[in-house]
Amino acid sequence: MSDSREASAQSSEVSTRSSTVEEWTSALALSTGSPGGGAGTGLMLAVASSLASMVAGYTETEGQARAEVDRIRARAQSLRASALRLADDDASASQAFGAAFRLDPGPAREEAVRNASLDAARSSAAVGERACEALDDLAWLATHGNPALVADVVVALGALRAAVTGARTNVSFDLGALRSGGKTLKQIQKDHPDLWSKVAQFNEAIARIDALTAEIDHRAAPTDTSAPTIRNASGPRSSGSGG
Repeated sequence: MSDSREASAQSSEVSTRSSTVEEWTSALALSTGSPGGGAGTGLMLAVASSLASMVAGYTETEGQARAEVDRIRARAQSLRASALRLADDDASASQAFGAAFRLDPGPAREEAVRNASLDAARSSAAVGERACEALDDLAWLATHGNPALVADVVVALGALRAAVTGARTNVSFDLGALRSGGKTLKQIQKDHPDLWSKVAQFNEAIARIDALTAEIDHRAAPTDTSAPTIRNASGPRSSGSGG
């Protein structure tokens, strides 16, 4: 078997739900595009939701707060499973995307590229939408979660940011690929307003993640004296103060 055929066979056999981390990342490292960056965004979402579940599990509280922690943990565990499915779905979409661009020039190729681009954009949008759903829960954990695990919340936010950023960029890129059929960006926006609007939605989520991370970074990384000063209701506080 040639190297290219062997690589294709290896990548087509992996799944986030049935392969080891070693097997999946080895397939990701191959020059096949399936799994690719889109599938990676799904995996990062799974990491973020897994950490959210862990922090919730370590958070001891009572009353209404206890019920909220339990709901957050249940949502996080459900999201982890969904994220892995979405990662595998994106790997399949990526495979079709690459196959369409390898076709000979002509009407059939243009149609295949259009369909594959839209499918890929929808797949990435689905990951981004689910990632945005996790933001409120991580914000709650950042404030009310076990303070000993605040660093894990920051790691979860970082993974979530990677997922949203990947979704935003892939949706935008896949929509842009429709220009290969002769359409302008203005026409694409008119034809696919829902997908087009996702880019702005995901940009807003990224800004919120950054703000939330900055709010708790002084607790997660108290030795980082180079971090910017932040303000709260009681006045200025250095992110590196540790207090």
